[in-house]
Amino acid sequence: MKKYVLIAAAMMAVMPMAAQETYENARLLQDDLNGTARYVGMGGAMEALGADISTIGTNPAGLGLFRHSTINGSFGIVAQASAPSFAQGTKTNVSFDQIGFVWASKNGRNSYLNFGFNFKKNKNFDYILAAAGNLGGRASQNALSFLKLIGADDPVTGETTFNFKNGHGTDIWTTQLDNLYYNHLNVDNQGVFGYSFANNYLLNREESGYIGEYNFNISGNINDRVFLGLTFGLKDVHYKGIATYTEDLVSGESVYPAGNVVTEDERRVTGSGFDIKAGIIVRPVAESPFRIGAYVHTPTWYSLTTKNYTKMYNNTNPHVDGYNEHFIQSNAYDFKLFTPWKFGFSLGHTVGNYLAIGATYEYADYSSTDTRVNDGGYYETWYDWYGPYTEYYQSSYSDREMNSHTQKTLKGVSTVKVGLEYKPAPDLAVRAGYNYVSAMYNSDGEKDGTLDSYGTNYASATDWVNWKSTNRFTFGIGYNIDKLSLDLAYQYSAQKGDFTPFLGGSGDVHYADPTGQIQTHHIDNYAPSTEVKNDRHQVLFTIGYHF
Repeated sequence: MKKYVLIAAAMMAVMPMAAQETYENARLLQDDLNGTARYVGMGGAMEALGADISTIGTNPAGLGLFRHSTINGSFGIVAQASAPSFAQGTKTNVSFDQIGFVWASKNGRNSYLNFGFNFKKNKNFDYILAAAGNLGGRASQNALSFLKLIGADDPVTGETTFNFKNGHGTDIWTTQLDNLYYNHLNVDNQGVFGYSFANNYLLNREESGYIGEYNFNISGNINDRVFLGLTFGLKDVHYKGIATYTEDLVSGESVYPAGNVVTEDERRVTGSGFDIKAGIIVRPVAESPFRIGAYVHTPTWYSLTTKNYTKMYNNTNPHVDGYNEHFIQSNAYDFKLFTPWKFGFSLGHTVGNYLAIGATYEYADYSSTDTRVNDGGYYETWYDWYGPYTEYYQSSYSDREMNSHTQKTLKGVSTVKVGLEYKPAPDLAVRAGYNYVSAMYNSDGEKDGTLDSYGTNYASATDWVNWKSTNRFTFGIGYNIDKLSLDLAYQYSAQKGDFTPFLGGSGDVHYADPTGQIQTHHIDNYAPSTEVKNDRHQVLFTIGYHF
């Protein structure tokens, strides 16, 4: 076992491709397929068909097709059948998904002016992630921190591999997790430092919470040919993730013997945001029910707070029995996040009163997501008849380093939705739908803990998943009893991804041997990826009343 004195350096080739905050923020960017059971049963392909309250959040013009006032609410069950039990997470969760109303008022012979409100659960975070892999005694999370620790000036060439700063006299950007390793595993109380490789790793993470959207709408119907709508949306974010990461260490270049290291991390993201949506539906031929729809969504302008509480346990110290030795790191960080613009185009057609067919295409470029750093604010004083009054305005600026990384890691996403509704009887409807959502992540994306960014400084986990495309299959049934409507829908969503526990890198470590001669030791620290899945089942029930 070699012990390195802290005059060493590394010539590293980590090849940064991604950043911590990009992956944290990506959780907030995409919406689930959710709403009323009729909307979900048709795969959400109703942006040109309209006359469903769920279109308030996609194509606001859809509410202009209502000719009767209505109120409805939806709830159901979301299940992740293949997930293991972990922490307080459960495979099956009850979910309250939607409640809203539309007030339809006639404004001429064939025209209406409608007002609507709807709450919808845009994102359900309930998910359990389990991943395990074999490191073969050739890589570890703490070895990554070790390579960063010694990435200072090379004692032979005088060159610096990175231009980072961490406030500890070296030139490296570090994370909270690096700090825990530096102080409690990589360096002992004699100033001697090292690292340990691991045979294998195990990660379990339980995510919970939701993004709720509160939409307020005004829509119009002009002569039953042109439908216009405008929606103002408020969003409420509640995310919680609890994770445990374990490595089975083996003796190597460590200051301590082999043992286990366990990291427990809890992260919360809360905050709010708002956006504006506008849409139009046109019936180009007066004698035909065929409709064309188009809509645009502004970015969601989020103000968010992220907090974490991280513990590290290890039994590698021979003077401590069991896992009695633990260390704590916690912090909080306020920031802003501006999501990309979204554009949609849709087609809809009905045949008599027994068949409706819809198709929708949406596009959003998630590489343009803007992560912003709060830099305080300013006061402005105004004067009126009653004297002066002062208002406070918070300002922010773009995190260029993180946004540059986001551009390399995320990409544009296309969503295709198709659906139909068939009525074998006037009061009975059968529905089916399908969604294809292309991948948001580049396949070679990585979470990089070396970026000059607050997203790096406040990071408390090194793992990431590059999720691939999503396929959704939906079915539904509906029945009307006079003015009462009862609808039931089932949705199956399937997605695969590649999980990686930490960023790979290598370096030539330079150290002084007992004779004072500079020696070189090469370190390769790469972790293989493993496949994970996010397969969900949803059963949704809606009860509605029109008047």
